[in-house]
Amino acid sequence: MPDVLTHVLVGYVIGMLLSLRYERLRSAHVTLAMVGALSPDFAKIDLFVPDGLVAALLGVPFSWSPLHTLVGSVLVVGLCSLLLAPEYRTQAIALFAIGALSHHVLDVLLMTPTGEAYAVFWPLTEYRLPAGGLFLSSDRWPAAVAGLCAALVWTIARYRDDPTGTGASKIE
Repeated sequence: MPDVLTHVLVGYVIGMLLSLRYERLRSAHVTLAMVGALSPDFAKIDLFVPDGLVAALLGVPFSWSPLHTLVGSVLVVGLCSLLLAPEYRTQAIALFAIGALSHHVLDVLLMTPTGEAYAVFWPLTEYRLPAGGLFLSSDRWPAAVAGLCAALVWTIARYRDDPTGTGASKIE
């Protein structure tokens, strides 16, 4: 579970940093980056709807695993963008893709027994990047670091919106 929390927190940090930089981005946009950061783990739907069940229903071989690749992320981003009005799609696709990319970057940094990361670029190539060997997905410290970063960014954003720190709204 620390792995999922870390991805969400990193998505939050990235989304908040972008919203601090670009005035047009609001809290809903931060949420898009957070959901994007979780999107490669949509492959874990296998826990509820097993590959074998879908293969039996469709009558063809099936696996959820390709959703956890860059090509799978592009597919999910494209499909999710269809849920939005056309005028919001470009910005939503960018934020969703940034979140998904952050997920893949963190996963490539994982420590693996083989020293190789998963096949991020599959089906384009079977090449496996060298694993970063920085942490295990079960480690709690990445979630703690991401949580501290999220708290720092949240504090900066709050102070930026209300420099007095009193909670009073700006009167213009």
